Amino acid sequence: MKLKRATLLISSAVGALLAQSAAAAVEDEPRPSVSTVEEVVVTAQKREQTLIDIPQAISVVSGDTLETQQATSFSDYLKLVPGLQLTQSTPGQGRLVMRGVNTGGVASTVAVYMDETPFGSSSGLVNGAVLAGDFDTFDVARIEVLRGPQGTLYGASSMGGLLRFVTNAPDLDGYSARARVSLENTKGGAPSYRGTAVVNVPLAQTVALRASGFYRKEGGFIDSIGTEGSDVDKDINDAKVYGGRASLLFKPNETTNLRLTAVLQNIKADGPTEVESDPDTLKTLYGRPTLSQYVPTFSDVDYRVYNALLNHDLGFATLTASSSYTKQNQTKRDDATYNLSGLIQAVFGVANDLYLGQKTNNRKYTQEVRLASNAGAPFEWLVGGYFTDEKGLVHQEYVAVAPGTLTSLTGLPLLADLNLNSRYKEYAGFANATLHFGDRIDVDVGGRYSHNKQTASQAADGVLAGGVPVNSDLRSSDNVFTYSLAPKFKLDEHRSIYGRVAKGYRPGGPNVIPPSAPTGTPPSYAPDKVTSYEAGFKGESADHRFTLDVAAYHIDWKGIQLLTVVNNFGINANGADAKSDGVEFNATARLENGLTLSANGAYTRARLAGDTSDLVGGKKGDQLPFTPKLSLGLNGDYGWSIGDKQAYVGASLRVMGKQSGSFDADYRLAHGEQRKLSSYEVVDLRAGISFGAVELEAYVKNATDADGKVSTSSVTANGLPIYPGGAIATGVIRPRTIGLSLTAGF
Repeated sequence: MKLKRATLLISSAVGALLAQSAAAAVEDEPRPSVSTVEEVVVTAQKREQTLIDIPQAISVVSGDTLETQQATSFSDYLKLVPGLQLTQSTPGQGRLVMRGVNTGGVASTVAVYMDETPFGSSSGLVNGAVLAGDFDTFDVARIEVLRGPQGTLYGASSMGGLLRFVTNAPDLDGYSARARVSLENTKGGAPSYRGTAVVNVPLAQTVALRASGFYRKEGGFIDSIGTEGSDVDKDINDAKVYGGRASLLFKPNETTNLRLTAVLQNIKADGPTEVESDPDTLKTLYGRPTLSQYVPTFSDVDYRVYNALLNHDLGFATLTASSSYTKQNQTKRDDATYNLSGLIQAVFGVANDLYLGQKTNNRKYTQEVRLASNAGAPFEWLVGGYFTDEKGLVHQEYVAVAPGTLTSLTGLPLLADLNLNSRYKEYAGFANATLHFGDRIDVDVGGRYSHNKQTASQAADGVLAGGVPVNSDLRSSDNVFTYSLAPKFKLDEHRSIYGRVAKGYRPGGPNVIPPSAPTGTPPSYAPDKVTSYEAGFKGESADHRFTLDVAAYHIDWKGIQLLTVVNNFGINANGADAKSDGVEFNATARLENGLTLSANGAYTRARLAGDTSDLVGGKKGDQLPFTPKLSLGLNGDYGWSIGDKQAYVGASLRVMGKQSGSFDADYRLAHGEQRKLSSYEVVDLRAGISFGAVELEAYVKNATDADGKVSTSSVTANGLPIYPGGAIATGVIRPRTIGLSLTAGF
């Protein structure tokens, strides 16, 4: 109650300030010396709109902000978006969470788009939840984050929200080029460096090409120190991220344009960014970041995105057609030595190290065609159709190797070899309309009907896999209708209040179960669905220097997809319900003296409304995983002139409240509650000076060297400990990092 009251007071005070600023702007002409601040225009609702006109919670992070804050991945810009959370233990393996819509599992609740392309698996059979597309942000125009269900315009797996990368399009008007190099040093770790470059080339009056490339080497900072016979090695969690993007624009006239885009990105990480911690207190063990390694691990994730986007003005409306083909491949090796090699030795009498090898491949073709009316009419509309065809593969194998090597042992039976092939097809039709009742009242309404069908086949062999035979007749299908209704009332030209009711869903799917499963085992699981009720205020001053967004919401989550066990075999089933209530705000002040201040925050009370299965271990009232009740982001930058040079300094603070870790049945039984991750604060500092086309920047990330924990593992697997000493692995944020970057452009 105290937080809600404080938020209302902030809203009232800033709302009054916005009203006074708007009135003053009408009475007096702005002084010529005052630089203008552009109005933010986004395409999140599949048409160009100003941010203040969209009747739902949305955050926008500009490309300039991303570069100033040296933000290259999800973890770098969380502080800029209220309520956005990330659970990640390895680069390329991350789970996005919005508004608390998360219970674990393998199917995503937050959709990721690259321009017009949906990226990642829509099904629950290809680990889409933990493989969110973490694209490099160099030469990105902005990131748009829509909070709350987006089932009407974006469909499946956007029940928590949507994160969309909007890239810079080729420019027909002139040649340009820019490059940046950076060097970093992390406390207790190896150096990091990166290089980026972009070039824009008009090839003709109607054709332009824009191409960019990047390379990042992230130095490791976690050591393996030989605990209980593990290897001794330093900086085992280093990573390389590299790739590029090319886009060709053909604009023969003012009514037609065609853009062809290709994106390639590789994320090659060695050991996970996890440390061994006390299973009760989660305090890091051994006085330094360490993780026991017997077999060197790695995770290679490759992104490929190919898109053709056509826009054609028909006069009465604009036709848009987007064709995309994406590939996402992961190859990884997980160390299973401490967990299972003792069992292998006890049964077969052979000393061994052991690893789990896995390949996860996803191929996805999507086609969307839509027709949108021209803006400005009393009745604005959009209609469209969507189709996707997705193929997935998960292959796993346990391999025993000679201790201290990667040489496979001979003379052992097959330990485990598992294959899961899947296919997902979806057809959808959607429509959205905005009705303008005079100058003050708008009503936005939308609906989407989706039909999907899925097939899968499984095969498993080996002594650790139970010898499950091939089952090639796994099927499911769903028919789902989602909707949104959002009335908006304009208090004046620069302030409005709105309400929104929206529904979202996550597809169900076939269950991967043994053919000998007992009668009554569900052959498939149904979609889970959320219904969100939201009310908000949006305001800005007439010169766009002061902005405030405040939203309050309640979410009902029905039939959550959770794990259960049949015949000692895990399957998905629809289980408990959940609820989430929260308040979010985002405020910005761009002052005339060069000072820019922004604040964002979220209060989220997300909890189970019933008990889960005993396997999951969640009980009614438990906080949903990795959703702090309180989170806050503060940012400030000050810029000034030094002769003909421009300089700036800036600082950011991110406050992350206490949160629950992954559901853990054993811990819940022993302690009467779920495991808790302590709160932490992260301070970032930055400064730079521009010499015309050249800019030099210095920065410090995590200046106070906070020990933030962002994920938790289990203590045991297969009933046996995973790490020496009964430790648990916790994902950690990067220690204090000092960097320097140089940018040149022309």
